Amino acid sequence: MNQELSTHWDAIIIGAGPAGSAAATLLAEYGHRVLVVEREKFPRYHIGESLIPFTFHPLQRLGLISRMKSSCFVKKYSVQFVAPNGKTSQPFYFFNRYDRETVAQTWQVTRAEFDQMLANHARSRGAVVVEETKVLSLLREGDAVVGVETQGPSGETRVFRAPITLDASGKESFASARLGWRMRDPYLNKVAVWTYYRGAQRDLGLDEGATTVAFVPDRGWFWYIPQQNDQVSVGVVAEGNYLTRGGVKSPEDMFKREVGQNRWIEDHLSSGRQFGPYFLTSEYTFHSRHCGCEGLLLAGDAYCFLDPVFSSGLMLALKSGVMAGDAIHEAIVARDFSPGRFAPYAASLREGIENMRKLVYAFYNPDFSFRTITERYPEMAGDITDCLSGDLNKDYTRLWEVIREFAPLPDALPVGMPKAATPTGVAA
Repeated sequence: MNQELSTHWDAIIIGAGPAGSAAATLLAEYGHRVLVVEREKFPRYHIGESLIPFTFHPLQRLGLISRMKSSCFVKKYSVQFVAPNGKTSQPFYFFNRYDRETVAQTWQVTRAEFDQMLANHARSRGAVVVEETKVLSLLREGDAVVGVETQGPSGETRVFRAPITLDASGKESFASARLGWRMRDPYLNKVAVWTYYRGAQRDLGLDEGATTVAFVPDRGWFWYIPQQNDQVSVGVVAEGNYLTRGGVKSPEDMFKREVGQNRWIEDHLSSGRQFGPYFLTSEYTFHSRHCGCEGLLLAGDAYCFLDPVFSSGLMLALKSGVMAGDAIHEAIVARDFSPGRFAPYAASLREGIENMRKLVYAFYNPDFSFRTITERYPEMAGDITDCLSGDLNKDYTRLWEVIREFAPLPDALPVGMPKAATPTGVAA
């Protein structure tokens, strides 16, 4: 670690992924001194590779649209759904509802290159990003977080102080896990197994970059994401006891067995060559009981990791990073880092998460299908498209009324707001 680094900063950010780099970019542009502590050496591998249309707005705010348009990333114009027998839906083209030149065209990315671009962009705006540096602990003074203790690549430890720390550590959810705030979703606890192919079949023209969601029995599903360099990311998500049925344990064996459960996936992979490892992850949804406390705020997956069936993760990460950057800037200007200041930030994020969460719950119900809904209520097609596309902070009351005729939907979880300071004399 650079020994010249200052000990005191205006803001410290844990993690240089999409949420952390987005917040760092804005805070540096506002003129604040911001330190980003990243445990990995970039570029590094990461899953979560598909953008949805309303990612356009945070990318635009960050000044990255022109760079994305000139990048090697595959352009994405649509999403389609495939039944286990291989029958495909008509592609849902985003330009049938949104402007072709802006929201309607998005991208499939490889995270090594995408996250490197975001971190370098934050650096170019003035943020200091240190890699291969772990955060060991949060520094506390009473109820307030006042900085972090870190360990660099040579094992040296250092202390950095700031009136506000943003946890953007991703699915590790550094602060939430250590503060006992991390909680599972009552229902959405799936397992994912995935790998990569080269030379696998992809559709032509506008459909070349389409995301395909292909169903397997018992409400599991494949993602099929075409990427640059003739690469395809493909994985299956389902209940753990379904994927391991019959005593199957290895990720490779689970994956290969499920390929045979969907004819479209089997056909499209037949011309390709698998490469690299088979990955596996569990606990595919969790929430943080709080968005932060005095001197601490959470963003991106560190705040909530939602089942990615509709590819909302990158959009939520970038959006929350932008929102956190603005909220922290206002706190720095006001010299007020009290928990209540961040309540509007949390309320807006939870509103969007709960809207997407309802749609994910419906997706896993065997009595629900988009086709059935739109055939009976064609006027709902627009709202469904908006929610799937990431326009999450709007009133979907009528859509939820309609969907409840086919599938139960969850109430909003009473979580995510700031943790108030403990009154003097009361145990924390």
